[in-house]
Amino acid sequence: MADSTVSFDIHTQNKATVAKLCAAQADFTEAGVRKALCKLILPEAKIHMPHPFGDLIGPDEFFETCFTPLFDAMPDLERRDWIIMGGETEHGDDWVGCGGHYVGTFVGPWLDIPPTGHLTHMRFHEFYRIEQEKVVEMQILWDIPEVMMQANAWPMAPSLGLEFCIPGPATSDGLVAGPWDHTQSNASCNLIVTMLKYMKKHPSQGGPEVMEMPRFWDDRVNWYGPAGIGTARGISGFRNWHQIPFINAMPDRGKYVDDITYHFFGDKNYAAVTGWPNMIQTITKDGWMGIAPSGKRITMKSLDFWRIENGKIRENWVMVDLLDVYSQLGVDVFARMKEFNKSRIPGRLPFPIRES
Repeated sequence: MADSTVSFDIHTQNKATVAKLCAAQADFTEAGVRKALCKLILPEAKIHMPHPFGDLIGPDEFFETCFTPLFDAMPDLERRDWIIMGGETEHGDDWVGCGGHYVGTFVGPWLDIPPTGHLTHMRFHEFYRIEQEKVVEMQILWDIPEVMMQANAWPMAPSLGLEFCIPGPATSDGLVAGPWDHTQSNASCNLIVTMLKYMKKHPSQGGPEVMEMPRFWDDRVNWYGPAGIGTARGISGFRNWHQIPFINAMPDRGKYVDDITYHFFGDKNYAAVTGWPNMIQTITKDGWMGIAPSGKRITMKSLDFWRIENGKIRENWVMVDLLDVYSQLGVDVFARMKEFNKSRIPGRLPFPIRES
């Protein structure tokens, strides 16, 4: 990663640029958000969305495909960011990562998810690659299963971890202020890269002890997984409710790193990783999310944040495109959801968001 005075200004400037879009979405109007997207995102920008949206090009297609139906379903939609961080990757690219929730009153069906009439939250991790103050690439994960669960419409196996509204950083410092600190940011990033190197030693090089998890993880770490996996507390919680069934089902994790590209960057005591995809492994055994051991090799898209405290990971926000995983295995979660909920009356709820 470059060590230049320009980098300090670039990352702070890039975060401020993306924050203008976040502000427009915080008080969502169709005209305001469309204008902000078109101002920030190049017409030819590649926008990678989770299943079922897929890959899109430019701000107009992004808005029409993703935000128009969401705004119709939640007319008082608003965006709440609790992480905005930025930095330079090992490949020399400048990224900004945002984490937070879209919230609104769910009054109309969205992706065939039946409305509830209640406040609904959907976590997002959104990563923006920026060149000359313009977004040239986006990698985005929306926790659509989280919306299904709040509508009592999740048709797949129950989560092992806790499902709840994921909080922002306990220290309330996720909107990382400038100037960008090269030394601390790279130290945070290097801690995560080293931790992952040790994590991949298990199970091919030995038992859980080879991961040296107490060296990297705080005893009271909160691991905030995607809906469908859930949240875990502490190293033992992380192992019990996520890692053990995950590795049991896919023991070849970490063997295909030459076929994928990571993008790590740090910002003071935060680190992040992007990748589309950034995991390749084979489901050879049972025990993970109730998925049968098909022997099929799959890719995974994960966008993650870590918060470092006293040299160890204290919080880790993880998003995985689980709907895409099911799709690769030939399971149509949306078709299953329709069958699961076909006794419910579809359509828009007949009451307004605001009093006239």
